[in-house]
Amino acid sequence: MRELEVIGVRVEMPTSQPLVLLREVEGDRYLPIWIGAVEAAAIAQAQQGVLSPRPLTHELMASVIDALGDDIDEVRIVDVRDGVFFAELVFGSGALVSARPSDAIALALRVGTSIMCAEDVLDQAAIEQDEDEETQVERFREFLDSVDPEDFEG
Repeated sequence: MRELEVIGVRVEMPTSQPLVLLREVEGDRYLPIWIGAVEAAAIAQAQQGVLSPRPLTHELMASVIDALGDDIDEVRIVDVRDGVFFAELVFGSGALVSARPSDAIALALRVGTSIMCAEDVLDQAAIEQDEDEETQVERFREFLDSVDPEDFEG
């Protein structure tokens, strides 16, 4: 397993399909995962530290987990089949729960836990960084600085 960090979310044109971009903490590979607009907004809000006046789904889940006396040790992206990614929530109690990566990432950002990825998933779906991509990542960071979570609402 390799640790990943969330670079951010973006909307790919011309399809207007959101994706979350992750990067190896100790490495040069990037993992793009296509996600839904609601999950993109949830991830962007968590990255920006935006709290809703009333708990949204991922905030509610974090509160329920805490109220039940458990915690999430880590989130794992464990498989990719036909372009569909699969994840697991790993609880302190030892429980494993299957999840969509987008939901798992949104939750991980809210509870401050690590995001891990199976090496074979990275081998299959990650893209290598080259000097040109570094420029693209910098432009992507600038984009993230200018985007609001409301931009992802339908």
